[in-house]
Amino acid sequence: MGQKIHPLGFRLGTTQSHDSIWFAQPTNYSENLKEDKIIRDCIKNYIQKTIRISSGVEGIGLGRIKIKKRIDLIKVIIYMAVPKLLTEEGKPRRIEELQINVQKKLNCVNRKLNIGITKLNIAITRIPNAYRDPNILAEFIAVQLKNRIPFRKAIKKAIELAEKAGTKGVKVQIAGRIDGKEIARVEWFYEGRVPLQTIRAKIDYCSYPVRTIYGVLGIKVWIVLNKE
Repeated sequence: MGQKIHPLGFRLGTTQSHDSIWFAQPTNYSENLKEDKIIRDCIKNYIQKTIRISSGVEGIGLGRIKIKKRIDLIKVIIYMAVPKLLTEEGKPRRIEELQINVQKKLNCVNRKLNIGITKLNIAITRIPNAYRDPNILAEFIAVQLKNRIPFRKAIKKAIELAEKAGTKGVKVQIAGRIDGKEIARVEWFYEGRVPLQTIRAKIDYCSYPVRTIYGVLGIKVWIVLNKE
């Protein structure tokens, strides 16, 4: 049996920090967890619907979404490759609209759970080297696969972009009915050194599903950001 552990959870407290920072009593923990998922899903859906593909970065260029909660305030930090898509001068109300949409979703859920209404604050942070982020790299591969580009070519191009961004090692796994084959399989691609069992190695990871005409494929990306 394979004994596997999540690469980010394995490194919490050393090279990784939590994406959600809050405290809750055991009875309220599940409600807070559901609230986090609603916030993330609402933001992703809004950005996918309202923002077109940027000329500089394939896909919407959305990285991590960090959530910090206090008693009366929820602060959400969105990491994007091209934040001007939400903050450009021609469309200044996009962040306000996004904030209102998320607030409505939260208020509907909170009424069902009999929880008080809290304020929401959304901030956007730019990712300086977009292709050092595994979410953006996985999204790049997903867009290529949707455009019917051969998976080997798409992944090799993504690995090249990651190397140019200054990563020390990249590992990509793709699983499913690749190229429409009847039997599902798993393919691996490596470049550089990826020491998964070394806790002090700063490794970023993401899992990204992509819907294609022949089914759902799963993409996993590991990126090493330091030498050791």
